[in-house]
Formats: sequence, C-alpha cells, structure tokens
Amino acid sequence: MPHASGVAFRVWAPHADSVYVTGVFNKWSPNANPMTKQDGGYWYADISGAAVGDEYRYRIVNGAKELLRMDPYARQVTSSVGNAVVHDPQFDWQGDDFHMPPVNELVIYELHLGTFHSDKDLRTDKFAEAIQKLDHLKRLGVNVIEVMPLAEFAGQLSWGYNPACIFAVETDYGGPVGFKRFVKAVHQAGIAVILDVVYNHFGPGDLDLWQFDGWSENGLGGIYFYNDWRAETPWGSTRPDYGRGEVCQLICDNAMMWLEEYHVDGLRLDMTLFMHHVRGNDDPAADLPDGWNLVQRINREISQRFPGRITIAEDLRDDARITKPADQGGAGFTAQWVASFAHPIRATMITPNDDQRSLESIRRAIDGGYNGNPFQRVLYCESHDEVANGKARVASEIDPHNPESWFAQKRTLLAAAIVLTSPGIPMLFQGQEFLEDGWFQDSVPLDWHKSEEFSGLVRMYRDLIQLRLNRSLCTRGLTGAGLNTFHQNQADNMLAYHRWHQGGPGDDTVVVVNLSHLPHENYMLGFPATGAWRLRLNSDWIGYSRGFGNYASRDVTAVAEQLDEKRAVKAVQRDGFPAEGKISIGPYSVLIFSQDPKS
Repeated sequence: MPHASGVAFRVWAPHADSVYVTGVFNKWSPNANPMTKQDGGYWYADISGAAVGDEYRYRIVNGAKELLRMDPYARQVTSSVGNAVVHDPQFDWQGDDFHMPPVNELVIYELHLGTFHSDKDLRTDKFAEAIQKLDHLKRLGVNVIEVMPLAEFAGQLSWGYNPACIFAVETDYGGPVGFKRFVKAVHQAGIAVILDVVYNHFGPGDLDLWQFDGWSENGLGGIYFYNDWRAETPWGSTRPDYGRGEVCQLICDNAMMWLEEYHVDGLRLDMTLFMHHVRGNDDPAADLPDGWNLVQRINREISQRFPGRITIAEDLRDDARITKPADQGGAGFTAQWVASFAHPIRATMITPNDDQRSLESIRRAIDGGYNGNPFQRVLYCESHDEVANGKARVASEIDPHNPESWFAQKRTLLAAAIVLTSPGIPMLFQGQEFLEDGWFQDSVPLDWHKSEEFSGLVRMYRDLIQLRLNRSLCTRGLTGAGLNTFHQNQADNMLAYHRWHQGGPGDDTVVVVNLSHLPHENYMLGFPATGAWRLRLNSDWIGYSRGFGNYASRDVTAVAEQLDEKRAVKAVQRDGFPAEGKISIGPYSVLIFSQDPKS
C-alpha cells in the first residue's frame, strides 16, 4: 500500500524460510529488501524507495526452492505472467452519488468488454470503447449493466472465467483506472454496474498462486487451494480452500474491493453451486460447508457495509436457500439466475412445429419465485452460457440458415417479450436487441451495423423496456409481483396473463401471447375490469420490421354484460373475470393492454 514516504508490502507465505521484495526500486535485487516475519505466517516490509507505478515481485525462499511470485492482492499487473505494479487506489469520484433502483425496477444488460465494440483490433482500453456505446444503452432503456469478469486472465482473449490475478483489472481492457472511468461514466448515464466475479475456482492457467510459498500436498495447489479431492472442479483442480481463514479473507477482501474502490452496485457470483458442493450434484457427501459459510459471510458483509447493493448467484438448481436470508440459514443472495425459466422459453420458441409448443411449460416458467418473492429470480432467454457451448442465439436456433428470417424475428421477439413481462428481474445479452446471430465467441466483436439494419427491432425492445419500467405511468403492474395466467388455449396456442402491483387503472396490465403462425380475429378474452383497455404494444407493428403484418391492432372495450341468444342481458364471466372484450392478434405476436390511470 503506497503512503507518503514509500510503500508498505505484506504477504502471506507461512511455509517460507525468508521473503524479499524485489522490483524496479532496488534494481530487481534478490535480497536488498528482506521482509520481517509476523504472526500467522505473514511477512512485512516498508520500503521508502518504492513508489506508485513501480513493478515488483516477492522472492520466496523455501529450503532449496527460490520462487518469484506476484502479489496476490496486486491491484495492477503488467500481464498475467508479468509483474505486480504499485497502484494508487485513489480516484476522483466527485459527483458519483448514484443509487441503484429497487430490485422490482431493474432491467439488466449483460455484456463482455472484450467484444462490446466493433473494432477487431486488440488495442487496449476497451472501457473507453464501451463508454462510446453508452448512448445506445441509455436509449434502449436498460438501467443495469452486468459486466462479465474483468480480473486479469491468461492471454488477450477470454470470457473472463479463468482469473489469474483476482484483484487486478485485465490490462488488455484498460486496467484499474480504465474500469473506474467506465463505472463513473455508466453512473452518469443513469445506469448501474454489476460485476461478475469467479470464486469457485482460480485459473487454471498463469496462476501465480499455485504452490505459492513452495508447500503443497498430493501435487496440488498449496496454501490457497484444497490439496485433496475437494480441489477438483470442472475447470481444473484449483478450488480455493474455503476452510482456511486467510483464503476466505482474500476472497472477502476481493468482493468488498469491487464495491468500495470501484463503486460497483453489485456482484454476480459465477457458478456458486461449485462453491458449496464439490461435484454439483445431489450427493450430500460432496457438500462443502466451508463454501456455504463463505458466501453467507460475503452477503452479510455487503448487506452491512453497502446497503442497497445487490448480489446475484448463478446456482441453477432452483434452490430457494440461495436467496433466503443468511440469518435464516440461507446463502443471502438478492437473486439468482433461473435456468428453469430460460430453457422452456427457448425450447418453445425454437421448435418449428406449432403443435409442439407447450403453453404449460411457459406458464410454469413465468409463474415462479423463491421464498414467495418473484424478484429473487433473474430471467433471460439469452446469456453468455445460453448462446455458446453448443448453443446459439435464439434467432440462429430458430432458423440456422437464415437467422434474419420472418420466423426468427417473430419468435425471438416473443421470447424477449415474455422475459420482459414476467415477474422477476429481466436480463438481455449484448446484441440481442438487434438480432445478433451465431454464438458468442470472445474473438468476435458485436456486429453493430445490425443496430441500424434492425433499428425497428431495437425500438421494440426499447418500447418493451419502457413498459416494463412503467416510464409512461400506465403499466405499473409490470413492476409488481402479481401474476395470474388466466387464459391458456393450447389448441390455438394462445396464452394471456394479468400482471399487477397494487391493482387498478394504470396498474393492471394484460399480456396476450399468440404462439401460432396463424392470426386470430375477434378473439374473446377476459379482462380484470370493464372499460377501455389501451393497446400499449403490438409486436406485429410494421414499424418494428418491414416484414411484419401490422395485424388489426386496436384498443379494447371490456364489458360486464352481454345479450344472450334471446336478447336477454346476462352478466359476463370469462377467464375468471367479470368483463370481456374482443382482441385481434397477428401470428407469433404479443399484445400489451392497460387502462389509463385516473386523473
């Protein structure tokens, strides 16, 4: 840590016989600056000749072994195989007083800094390039960016899930200062930042932590890792030893650093299942209580020190304990990714045959929550996992030969509309809004030309997000927990659901989904109340795509009484509601209705 008269260095190396700091300040002398051993296996030195910007390493002596190691807490490195750099954490955060919206009013946009641009050059400062795209995100209307991992990784290209130096921001993206400038700029655009972090394994490549001070057992990783069967993960035998206090402290310190020093608004922990279970299955013998205790500790500390910030888990087991409060025995996460939503939505859209679309699977997907709270779910149909590893973008899965076809556009928008109108926290993946196709690769930048080519589709996403966030003050129900899937007609592939927050005009919202290639004219549907129901969105509007049909969209007047065959007045009962109206809907389309708020 730099200070007025030099730099203080501290490192944990309990099995070392001696430790030295070597760097540019002592011309890389192997023994000019010995460190003093402290309690608990820590070593300390205060070097007056060192300064911010100096490169350095620790020289660790263990018997006949002499090891040159990077500082595990280094905020900056020259590369994953280079040197640590003395970094000044101070930054001008003046004016950065951003506060995250409540969880029921979030729309997340997941992005990868290495490809969120249109430049195939591998130049540094991807943060600056991403800042130039903030106008697009601001117009789109999302209010949270979820950034895939930024910790220094091996090589120039990566998804980021192979962290080599967990405290250092990837040099090829722009380093720590670049990330701070990015966060400040995103906040100034009115958007929050959630950062993806990886604690279920480290590396496995370019991993200076491996056998850090020369000690290990069974040929495994040494002091920072399990040295037995618990070390094994799907990504290598590099699971951190959550049972060691020093390792837990390292990980907790890392989580807090992102919130304190970088002002991020939340963390998304990658594949937490492999933090609290060795094999990621139902074998109780492979549980890792130490990992469970660690995630509880992280969430407790964030809740206490940074109220209003959130944490999201990728656990993918529909385990309500993940988002149950830690003081009630849960892990304490704010929300978790829901594969059981994504998979049926994708499957329903991808199948080419209408008679194979399961409305029941969609109903079950949208009607869910954990611990009685639907906003403990992050909902999506595309994510970095869902569009890679043998799977592609929804449009490419629908029509591999022509992912820009009418069918691909139509059903891709259907999936997105369900994501953005279901109770939960909706999430989009970069480029989804302009029909990016193929599969996600860390070497292929987004095709930003498509944002102009498919500007109508971008407008559809924008309109959906506006409604989801109630920015026109007429669809508050989409921010609420209320859900009633009141109409399910498998024969005609028609589904409708009612959303509400507190109910009433301007709140109650009705979403109608046609999962058939056929339109429906004068289709009778129940409504929660009588009177005029304004059509807020028709996904078949020709303004969204020249190939759409602009099919017979109009407002609806819902009535409580009808004449029977004998011209006698009778009360309406349809779909469990005391009112009904006629709608017309295009093929593979979504309609959203609500009533004007009372003045």
